Amino acid sequence: MLGSIIASGLAAGAIYALVGITYNTMFSTSRVMSFTAGQLAMLGGVFGSLFMLKMGMPTLVGFALTLIACAIIGVITEFVAVRPVLKSLEQHLYVLSTLALALMIQQVTAIKWGTEPQPFPRIVGLGTGVWDEKFWLPVVACGLTILGLEYLYRRTLVGHAFMAIAEDNFAARALGLPERNLRVASYALAGVIGGVAGFAGGELMLAFFANGALLNFYGFVPVALGGLGNNRGALIGGLALGLFQQAANFLVGGIFSSVAVFAIFIIVLLAAPSGLFGSATARRV
Repeated sequence: MLGSIIASGLAAGAIYALVGITYNTMFSTSRVMSFTAGQLAMLGGVFGSLFMLKMGMPTLVGFALTLIACAIIGVITEFVAVRPVLKSLEQHLYVLSTLALALMIQQVTAIKWGTEPQPFPRIVGLGTGVWDEKFWLPVVACGLTILGLEYLYRRTLVGHAFMAIAEDNFAARALGLPERNLRVASYALAGVIGGVAGFAGGELMLAFFANGALLNFYGFVPVALGGLGNNRGALIGGLALGLFQQAANFLVGGIFSSVAVFAIFIIVLLAAPSGLFGSATARRV
């Protein structure tokens, strides 16, 4: 039983961490918390099932097309829900614009895909029991994503430009960096990360339109726990959340496990408003 709790907790936590990283990636270049992060992960599962099961495509082709489709949705998010808000004096309206787009994505998916969970194909076909691929695949995907982002941000010019925009948007523009193009690229990258989360977690969560709203919340918790913009904090927060959630499911079960997650979330935010690994930022006045 303990092995099942740890295996399922780490798998779910890795998915939550990837959604948290999706939040961070979009926030870094726009200072906007886009509530389409969970929908991108949901679409990763839906597109993966569509391409591989319903259309019969090979795994690698289905995976590539899934990431491309999610990247396109990420770019659409920037154009439709973020860019108009950034031009407004009331920039907090992104809460409404991104949430509205997220609801539209969810409803269109429900209409086109159906309201019942659909199966997701086995990807590698390795492992049984607690070593089944549905448990270790999300963890591996999360680890590779973290390593890939670390390499991108620290070893490439594009990554350095992303970090410059994230550090000081105005100074980066003054230096001639194409802030708008970089923002679009970051939203495409966020779409890819969300697609990886949904694809890697498809066997665990199935291809289900309602996963979007669920992942929006559970993916935001690691961001709040780890500190906004801190991918390593999101990783630790996501894994801790997954383990805590699965332990609570085993101990109290049902709705009470969700209540326990809400309670610990509120307690941590009251104790550390900037997150356990975040730091208070200066406010521009």
